[in-house]
Amino acid sequence: MAGLPHSIDSPDMRRAGRELLSLALIDARNHTLHLLSLYEQLLGSPALPVPRVEGIDPPLWLAGHIGWFAEWWIARNTQRAFGAACPVRPTRLAAIEPQADLWWNPAQLAAQDRWSPELPDLQQARAYLLDTLESTLELLEHAVETDAGLYFYRLALFHEDLRGEQLVVMAQTLGISLGVELPPAAVSHEPVLVPSISWELGLPDEGFTFAQERGTYTVEVPEFEIDAQPVTWSQYVEFVDDGGYDRPELWHPEGRAWLECQAEGRRGPRHVEQIGAARHGTGGSVLQRQFGKTVRAAGNRSAVHVSWWESDAWARWAGRRLATEVEWEIAAHTAARRGFRWADVHEWTAGTLKPWPGHVADPWSVDTEFDPQPAFGRARVLRGASFATRARLRSPKRRGFAAPERDDGFFGFRTCAL
Repeated sequence: MAGLPHSIDSPDMRRAGRELLSLALIDARNHTLHLLSLYEQLLGSPALPVPRVEGIDPPLWLAGHIGWFAEWWIARNTQRAFGAACPVRPTRLAAIEPQADLWWNPAQLAAQDRWSPELPDLQQARAYLLDTLESTLELLEHAVETDAGLYFYRLALFHEDLRGEQLVVMAQTLGISLGVELPPAAVSHEPVLVPSISWELGLPDEGFTFAQERGTYTVEVPEFEIDAQPVTWSQYVEFVDDGGYDRPELWHPEGRAWLECQAEGRRGPRHVEQIGAARHGTGGSVLQRQFGKTVRAAGNRSAVHVSWWESDAWARWAGRRLATEVEWEIAAHTAARRGFRWADVHEWTAGTLKPWPGHVADPWSVDTEFDPQPAFGRARVLRGASFATRARLRSPKRRGFAAPERDDGFFGFRTCAL
């Protein structure tokens, strides 16, 4: 089978067999436990006390939920062998921990109750994570080595990887220093001209796919010019200097309404404390909170924590437009040798999230934040990856999404010529 992975860090882990899956599941669980240990050290308590913040789940609840999710869909799922064709509500066995569903099933525990001091402490959550990993690995040894037979094991891996990045995003939101080192800013290149091409979006019926990636769609794409890297802070400062946040003509009506609802007259992306006028050709100054510390952002680093509305307004101001997802994907595949760079930030693309022909809903994401069904028609597509994304999820084919007002993630953007 073409594209089989040779490493647990390979984006081809979507097609991994039992042996590599086993190693990757152990790696993912070790990464989760490492992040939880950092939280414990920094917060000074196994209760992982963090303030309630709208839109995030507490790290202690998330810890147990990661183990619960794997057990719910693998060890407890008597119909796991059906893979993506598994019923949404298969018959299930009892959990290792009798209270697991009451504690960690999001369908049974409302978001506001996930902060309850009555939930298990970190020691219990760690024990549950180790127990569920052991049962997952034992079952994996006997799984049929087909896409259906391995579907839920691959899902458990990528779900844990997604939650790992969520724990890093949460640390940034809460101002907790995890000791994360941002990669050095790369050399900037001029925009890239990409010739017209016929391109197939989507993924073939092979290996693991998220629901929003399922199906295929061939597009005829005319020649286009696209930024070689995401928009940088020095470029973003110019927009602010030119009154970009005070010019209604630059903003989508919904974006303007969102902006007016923001506190204290927003004049920069989230976590920006000061964004100064450009002086002496330096591209201006940006002071931003990074994991609890105020730092001066390098002018050639990608602007980050930008909402879709801000990205769209910047593109209008610059006389350009946001790249479409097909343009982004083509450039990522064909223009790397000409300077096209990605994986600094998840990148907003133009248009709204829509299903592709052949789309089929998956059995597991219903009523979760990973379910694209309610997001179709409003959410925007995110392409690329951030410094906090595990290497095996860094694929130019990966299709993420978020509501246009979201700015908590490591989100940036790039543009194309009109």
